[in-house]
Amino acid sequence: MVNVLLGLVIVAAVLPLLVVVSASFTPYSEILSNGGYTLPTEFTLDGYRMVLADSRLQQGFVVTTFVTVVGTALNLVVSVLFAYPLSQHRLPGRRGILFVALLTTLFSAGIIPTYLVVKATGLLDTVWAMIIPTTISVFNVFILKTFFEGIPGELFEAARIDGAGELRLLLRIVVPLAVPVLMTIGLFYAVGHWNTFMAAVLYIRDADLQPLQVVLRNLLTEVSSDAAADPDAVVPTVTFRMSAVVLTALPMILLYPFIQKHFRHGVMLGSVKG
Repeated sequence: MVNVLLGLVIVAAVLPLLVVVSASFTPYSEILSNGGYTLPTEFTLDGYRMVLADSRLQQGFVVTTFVTVVGTALNLVVSVLFAYPLSQHRLPGRRGILFVALLTTLFSAGIIPTYLVVKATGLLDTVWAMIIPTTISVFNVFILKTFFEGIPGELFEAARIDGAGELRLLLRIVVPLAVPVLMTIGLFYAVGHWNTFMAAVLYIRDADLQPLQVVLRNLLTEVSSDAAADPDAVVPTVTFRMSAVVLTALPMILLYPFIQKHFRHGVMLGSVKG
């Protein structure tokens, strides 16, 4: 019974993806006749050619790549610098800092106060509006803190006897040992930045600064009457849209296999220790 339910869940998760991929390779005239829900009898790359030539998607890809790379790097640096001191029980006021950090996971400031803060700090209509407000995730900091607390204290004592300071301890001992956890939460941060949507809708008005997900939303909601009137004379609209969906999701899909081993190891480390 469990296997049957698991199979149904897998089918429900994979089937929509297969339909999108199939439609992206199907000529628009064939989609009009059968809906594009089956394997295409004819194969076309017109949709992908149009997507790759679309200047809006190119600009959105550049913005999203910048936000993902810079944002993830900033997330990891700040998270490590926040989690490491909290893992040291000799830190003055440690319990109070942990309590305040925990409160932020229970109570959110809300959209309007956050918007006013972003506006007051001059971040509106800049890519930093999609990075700075999400610089740190307290949940990920707690995962890192739990891992740091599990590192044997003898390592720190031996390094201190050799004259190592706190910064050297962090860079030479803590960070190398935490690579699996850092890769795991780095993936969380990267996926979050790649899928940035609401922050861009709220804070970005400049069309040149819109990330890929907003550009994709605009493409999916556009109505092309020309395509419906003469499907053989224009590039297939549905094929174009589905090709855009596939290409925007492809980078994260390709990234996962490279860090899969770290991801599984990092999740276990962060969940068991502490």
